[in-house]
Amino acid sequence: MPSSIARPTNPTLWTLTANPPPELARELPSRCDVVVIGGGFTGLTAALHLARAGRSVCILDAGRLGAGASGMNAGFVVPNFAKADPATVRQKLPRDKADALLSLVGAGADRVYATIAEEGIACDAAQTGWLQPAYGEAMADVLRQRARDWAELGRPVEFLEAPEIQDETGMDIYSGGLIDHSGGTIHPLNYLFGLAHAVLRHGGNISENSSVDRVERHGSIWRIALAGREIEADSVLLATNAFTIGVATRMGRTGVPLRVYQVATKPIEAETVARIAPHRRPLGDTRSNLFTYRLDRDNRLISGGMAINPIGAFERVGRAVVDRLASELRLPRHPGVEVVWTGVAIMTPDFLPRLYRFGDNFFGGIGCNGRGIAMTAQLGHVLARLALGEQAASLPIPLQSSRPLPFHSLTPLVASIALAHARFADWRAGQR
Repeated sequence: MPSSIARPTNPTLWTLTANPPPELARELPSRCDVVVIGGGFTGLTAALHLARAGRSVCILDAGRLGAGASGMNAGFVVPNFAKADPATVRQKLPRDKADALLSLVGAGADRVYATIAEEGIACDAAQTGWLQPAYGEAMADVLRQRARDWAELGRPVEFLEAPEIQDETGMDIYSGGLIDHSGGTIHPLNYLFGLAHAVLRHGGNISENSSVDRVERHGSIWRIALAGREIEADSVLLATNAFTIGVATRMGRTGVPLRVYQVATKPIEAETVARIAPHRRPLGDTRSNLFTYRLDRDNRLISGGMAINPIGAFERVGRAVVDRLASELRLPRHPGVEVVWTGVAIMTPDFLPRLYRFGDNFFGGIGCNGRGIAMTAQLGHVLARLALGEQAASLPIPLQSSRPLPFHSLTPLVASIALAHARFADWRAGQR
């Protein structure tokens, strides 16, 4: 069936280095216990839990596996919030609910690596820890408290002083930083393919190029309408992230989409690796214009950025990101750009994950907010618990009704303005 979402025409580092994709069944069932709409990390994780629990499950993806954000990210496994910390979460939610959510999110990386081990997924999994260096003394104080808060929740998080961060990065601009020892990196497309293989082994069904037009309630049954046919199910899970086509519209318009460009350099020398990443730990600092990097298995540096102006952004952002890597890390030679790719993340207004109820036994989950691998491992699990009949009151993520953001079509412009402001703020901080 034709789809408006296809395998990306531009290559990514992951498509160039991927394992073979799973072979999918050509026939769709006419009925199953649960239909999962969306075949990214969230949908596949939910389906895997359901299949393990003995439920018949069918995943419908509008395009090809890996064509969305799950196949386009940089492969950082980071078990926390990008724009919130434990103190912020405790201000937004009652203490017991806040701590339940924090415990869920903090265990996200461990769940990813446990699933990889349990299902034998070959995806360059490296649980080496994740670093967040502090830019300036004020941010160092923030991260000291953040590390204490996470440690009190039983997470393997600590604060490293400036000399220790310099040993980890080769950079002398930081005033210390946080390390979460449970974080790390993976090959995201191979992880996605591995989840799909696992779903199939446990009896699930996955269909690509299967865009869902409608989901309608008929008595106690849901009817999921595709071009030319219907599937009946007891429960439906929506896991379509930022997409806003077909039935995905009802969830995709609840957040702010951000187009992020990822860049991989050509491989760098072993001597440089030993200086800037002696333990091969991925990094994301605290600057408004975030600086990140990680290594892949062949010692390519991977980093990313956003574009204020999308016209010609592939070449421009690719060059700017690698120039920044060369400058910040004081690389002995410019490594050059090997490949640039792009995907869309989504940010919720409060930067927290959300569960939506669209009807009886019809739920959706969204809101990874830049933490798409660790968070989806937990979000998918929670969605599966709902489909298995668990009461919403016992879940660590509040269940709510979905409301589209006003003027959603203008949010990319707002994001561009915010990016320009962030770059200016970092420039002023550097001048001081």
